[in-house]
Amino acid sequence: MLVENHTLRSDPQPPPLSDPSLNDKVAFLSRGDAYQPPVAAVMRRETHMSFVFLAGDRAYKLKKPVRFPYLDFSTLARREAACCAELSLNRRLAPDIYRGVVALARSARDELAIGGGGEIVDWLVVMNRLDESQMLDRANEEGRLQRWQLDRLAAVLVQFYRRAGAAFVAPQAHIRELWSSLAFNRRILCDSRFRLPAGRVQHIDAVQRWFLTERAGLLAERVRARHIIDGHGDLRPEHIWLGDPVRIIDCLEFNARLRMVDPFDEIAFLCIECERLGAAWAGEYLRRHITHALDDGKSEELFVFYRCHRATLRARLAIAHLLEPDPRTPEKWAPLARAYLQIAAADAVRLDKILRRPRDRSALRRRAGDEWLRPGAAPPRSYRSWRVPRRPV
Repeated sequence: MLVENHTLRSDPQPPPLSDPSLNDKVAFLSRGDAYQPPVAAVMRRETHMSFVFLAGDRAYKLKKPVRFPYLDFSTLARREAACCAELSLNRRLAPDIYRGVVALARSARDELAIGGGGEIVDWLVVMNRLDESQMLDRANEEGRLQRWQLDRLAAVLVQFYRRAGAAFVAPQAHIRELWSSLAFNRRILCDSRFRLPAGRVQHIDAVQRWFLTERAGLLAERVRARHIIDGHGDLRPEHIWLGDPVRIIDCLEFNARLRMVDPFDEIAFLCIECERLGAAWAGEYLRRHITHALDDGKSEELFVFYRCHRATLRARLAIAHLLEPDPRTPEKWAPLARAYLQIAAADAVRLDKILRRPRDRSALRRRAGDEWLRPGAAPPRSYRSWRVPRRPV
């Protein structure tokens, strides 16, 4: 009997699909027919870490697959976790704005769909779209910002800070973080490639280091009294919606350590942002009302230090964009860094005067961790007086 040898053949298989690129995803989400129901037009905005698509009455955020020293969105699993964290954390201050997290999927026909079946290729945070005319920065720009709006905002922030959970951090670790921040600021801002005013940067840095040497005990006491909380982390005017009720969006979700703040550090940040936008009066109004409501022993000198440090940090973050291989809007960052340094320099002058005031010697000796600090110490060797021209009112 003749047996014919043969091999079994299967139907030809299509080659495996390649993963859609970021450009593919952005192009799809920029189409009106990507959404259900379809919309006539989609507005797209790009930030350092994400794309936001404004479609009808919704907003969809797609995180970029990037990795920096302070965040990692490089894998699908990490982006999913970041989206879930963004949803949970932002519901503290905007519970009705953040709707959920939805998959961006690819079908067997290699077509992308929002929330459809198939292979998940990314994740989106879905939000209700806000009327941007009621954002704090826009209201200020158009001359519509009113004190009653700030009263409502202050009430929301006071309630948030009263309810926020305390962050568990050792006093020594908290102070070391501040020293590290000062060193990083100094290294970046003194880089000669950026042509920033080196004398001003050195004076700001010297005053801040003098404060940390003299008042480390004051900072340690804030930690021991559990005044370091899990805050918002990015409290800027463009994240504050002054509608009814007030909503605050875009909390810093990707790094819990960066959200560990003293409430007055966070308010200091908001104050300098208001001042940069020409609304110093609004920041001061909020500071007075929130300070009075919280009544937790915060001192003037600590608040001035927080302002000075935050402005310096913002200057560093602005100019550091120019270290990227292909920075967006490169013409923007040096003027912005100089604006922040102007604010930091004025605060450094104020802090200098405070540190030079005579004080009760018996009350100065404070303990930070296991080290006794001598508040009567001289300023750092590199310290020198610097006078900032008075800014026009």
